[in-house]
Amino acid sequence: MTRATVARRLATGAAYGGGGVGLAGAALFALIREEARAARRRVDARRDPDPPSGDGVYGRGRGKPISFTVLGDSSAVGLGVERATQTPGVLIAAALTELAERPVRLTRLAVSGARSPQLDAQVDAALQEHPDVALIMIGANDVTSRTRPAVSVRHLGDAVRRLTDAGAEVVVGTCPDLGTIRPIRQPLRTLARRWSRQMAAAQTIAVVEAGGRTVSLGSVLGPTFASDRDMFSRDEFHPSAVGYAHAAAVILPSVADSLGVWPASADRRRGPLRRDSVRPVASAAARAASRTGSEVQPAEVPGTESGPWGGWALLRRRRPPDLPTAEEADREPVAP
Repeated sequence: MTRATVARRLATGAAYGGGGVGLAGAALFALIREEARAARRRVDARRDPDPPSGDGVYGRGRGKPISFTVLGDSSAVGLGVERATQTPGVLIAAALTELAERPVRLTRLAVSGARSPQLDAQVDAALQEHPDVALIMIGANDVTSRTRPAVSVRHLGDAVRRLTDAGAEVVVGTCPDLGTIRPIRQPLRTLARRWSRQMAAAQTIAVVEAGGRTVSLGSVLGPTFASDRDMFSRDEFHPSAVGYAHAAAVILPSVADSLGVWPASADRRRGPLRRDSVRPVASAAARAASRTGSEVQPAEVPGTESGPWGGWALLRRRRPPDLPTAEEADREPVAP
């Protein structure tokens, strides 16, 4: 069975007993469950409080501020840092105002510990903000809590559809690779990597079919993080300020492009990394899941609405740009 087939079946609940991931035997299941509990205890013992939201208007300039809303879990909150200027929402808002030459109004609705089924309430609040663009970062808690993938992606797809129906552009940072988190030991680490990549691929299918686009955060918590302790916060589960800046740089091009303010020259001058291809959405999703920064968005092929394996998607890769540092973001004017 190919990765694309697994992703499609997970997204539709047609695999693994309706969306769960099968395990080889009760003894292994008991071991995995105990490892998960031990990892959670180690993380919780070192967890810091949420950083300030950073809500407000960033940048100067003419025109109505761009409404930018951030939803999701602790990765969207920026858990692990102390200052609002170190969180993904503020970093992206500060960069976006420079690209758009317009103010950006940031609203953070993400909640630490949230799983995909809890996006419903966040979307209710987001719709009151009339966002121009919404960023969703979700999935890690779905994996660690063993939420059925079909349940997770259904709620994520519904969230994206509600936002796009309201006129918002939607960018989803998919489930990161949890196989490099230090408190997670073997054999859970290997399974966590597999589950998180399968979740990311299934998320991509649901998001693209709902009219949004995804950015793979797979190895943002991968080789670089695994070899550099500075990328992790004190709890060794959530990113540090350096780690969040790296993640924000991966996400920014897709957020800016969704609004039509990402300059084509930014891709051209960064060499041959950009690779664009149109392929069936499940194939694009499977390929993107393990490639950091890969963007997947809906696409059309002249003369056909869909291929033999479903709709079409554009798979794109970009080099992350340089973002303003936290100190530079500190100097951005913020108004409540």
